[in-house]
Amino acid sequence: MSQKIIVDPITRIEGHLRIEVVVDENNVVKEAYSGSTLWRGIEVIVKGRDPRDAGFLTQRICGVCTFSHYKAGVAAVENALGITPPLNALLTRTLMNSALFLHDHIVHFYQLHALDWVDIVSALSADVKKASDLAFTFTPNPYATGADKLLEVQKRVKTFVDKGNLGPFANAYYGHSTYHLSPEENLIALSHYLECLRIQRIIAQCMAIFGAKNPHPQSLTVGGVTCVMDLLSPARMGEYLEKFKEVADFVNRAYYPDLIMAGKKYATEASVVNDVGVPNLFTFQEFQLGANEWLFESGIIKNGDLSKAYEVEEDKITEEATHSWYKNDAPLHPYDGETEPNYTGLVDGESIDHHGKVVKTKNFNTAGKYSWIKAPRYDGEAMQVGPLANIAVNYVKGNKYVVPVVDGFLKATGLPITAVLSTLGRTAARCIEAKVVADNTLIAFNNLVENLKTDQSTCAPYVIDPNKEYKGRYIGNVPRGTLSHWCRIKNGVIENWQAVVPSTWNASPKDSKGKGGSYEECLIGLKIADVKQPLEIIRKIHSYDPCIACSVHVMDTKGNDLSEYKVNVNV
Repeated sequence: MSQKIIVDPITRIEGHLRIEVVVDENNVVKEAYSGSTLWRGIEVIVKGRDPRDAGFLTQRICGVCTFSHYKAGVAAVENALGITPPLNALLTRTLMNSALFLHDHIVHFYQLHALDWVDIVSALSADVKKASDLAFTFTPNPYATGADKLLEVQKRVKTFVDKGNLGPFANAYYGHSTYHLSPEENLIALSHYLECLRIQRIIAQCMAIFGAKNPHPQSLTVGGVTCVMDLLSPARMGEYLEKFKEVADFVNRAYYPDLIMAGKKYATEASVVNDVGVPNLFTFQEFQLGANEWLFESGIIKNGDLSKAYEVEEDKITEEATHSWYKNDAPLHPYDGETEPNYTGLVDGESIDHHGKVVKTKNFNTAGKYSWIKAPRYDGEAMQVGPLANIAVNYVKGNKYVVPVVDGFLKATGLPITAVLSTLGRTAARCIEAKVVADNTLIAFNNLVENLKTDQSTCAPYVIDPNKEYKGRYIGNVPRGTLSHWCRIKNGVIENWQAVVPSTWNASPKDSKGKGGSYEECLIGLKIADVKQPLEIIRKIHSYDPCIACSVHVMDTKGNDLSEYKVNVNV
């Protein structure tokens, strides 16, 4: 007898995501549906605006990926108008982008994803001396794992437990049968969890050095950057350098060793291996290091074949809405995309509650429309984007920055390269991507310093003919994967804008052919140990680092207030 499990909302993500699965009598997932319950409307907001305003508006798509959408909104207009920013501006954007990537990846692993792998309660019974010694088996120079430090961490968390409240660690499925780290390994990861709270503040400051603030920096403009005084200040440049080195040290001595530790212990856990989801992988060039050098390259991998990578053909990208709450179901290229809502609601149904009882619920109308997320496709096929795709494509293409790190990780864990095609692989690839960024960003920094000695230009002139029509796009790779913004400009203002974001690719509902996105596909065949505690579902979905706020937004086109808040600044 089949039963439905609903996880709504998925927590420890950005935005509102609902997952529905149908399991058989053995608790094996036979059907899966991914949907969001908020409407996306940023494309409507930017219509009729001056193109120079686009970046400031699109960065409000999300409070996490702010720089990603800011840069995309600015670069799409530059592409449309044929404006090439000076090298100083492009390298400055790389430094800001590196700060975003490292902030995003470390916070995702520790604050958002770690509790899917780490049993915090187990860490309280760890032998601190044994844990301290164990840390040296994963790196010759462990981070914050001295016996005195680990004892302090243990006491801090025990204080929560003694009060009957685990605080930030509450509401997890501790003791679940699919946790595999020992008490000592859990304690090591717990120490790094707490250290990350401090380190993430430092990398946010790196963004603010050139962006004036974080989140929502404000130093990018169509044609370049405006942070001229910061670039010409040895003190400001030195501040970025020292702070970045401190964060890179955390990545190499804490984050990377923790993934080696997890990779070894979870290599045989059935719920996180052999579950690639969509095996078609898509990534795009990102991180300019010099005048003609990039850290990551573009490419496509088809059907999980790691022997060959194909070049990207942009005209093959479409979005459709067969199962999305929009009026036009046709597969449209983003230049011609439409964002006209058509909400058809949920339907009456049943599901299992957290006590294991069958109850009446409102469910997705899986035969019709069930998500505000559209269904992007490449040449008619669903694609997976993100660090897994980026690292796999660049490894297959022989990228000199990526290959040594991947080979080192595989040697340390004993895993084959095919292990990347899994939930465990997605989590590991995000760490590998962070390490590649941490180890190579200073190439761009040093090139910027050298270029400033002979060229201090930071912005190209803004030139537009109001009598001409333009179209342009940005395509690149951001923390959650391939991001693209597509615009049309007419009469000197924006006529149409479409953003196809990473979580739209991965979280898409089924298309007209019944093909689901990677969230849905990776859940098929999953055996759930306890339907009352579906940790396996959450672990898989978290491995994508969902940003549903990027995929959907809410607004009222009539200008009505949706909600009102008052903040007492004197408190």
